[in-house]
Amino acid sequence: MARDLTARFGISRPRIVVAGLNPHAGEEGALGEEDGAVVAPAVKRLQAEGIDAIGPLPADSLFHERARATYDVALCMYHDQALIPIKTLAFDHAVNVTLGLPFVRTSPDHGTRIRYSGNRRLLTHRAWWQRSALAARLSTAAPALVPAK
Repeated sequence: MARDLTARFGISRPRIVVAGLNPHAGEEGALGEEDGAVVAPAVKRLQAEGIDAIGPLPADSLFHERARATYDVALCMYHDQALIPIKTLAFDHAVNVTLGLPFVRTSPDHGTRIRYSGNRRLLTHRAWWQRSALAARLSTAAPALVPAK
């Protein structure tokens, strides 16, 4: 992810925030042990590799304007954790990018098939075209990246 942010987006030292898996990032084990047992050690490993990462942090407070100003990308644990706030902020024109793959993968946030994306009257084709433009730009920004081992 950090390599993609540098190579494809030109962010020299990306700031990554990692959302917790459980509500309130587990509340120190009171709401689940996964954040302390799995997510926190993974973040520490990223930090040991020189990556500017913090977390796990409560997902319910990561997406307000002041919080978003503190990081370049949020690593979320599951689909709705990331896409609900994004769709709330920019439903008709948001595009998501999957980082860390050896190829470019983008998708309009309302889904790839408009007929399966809820109410057609609420959708525009704007996100589809923005997805295509972003994919083209990212494809030329850096050569295919080989996943880190």
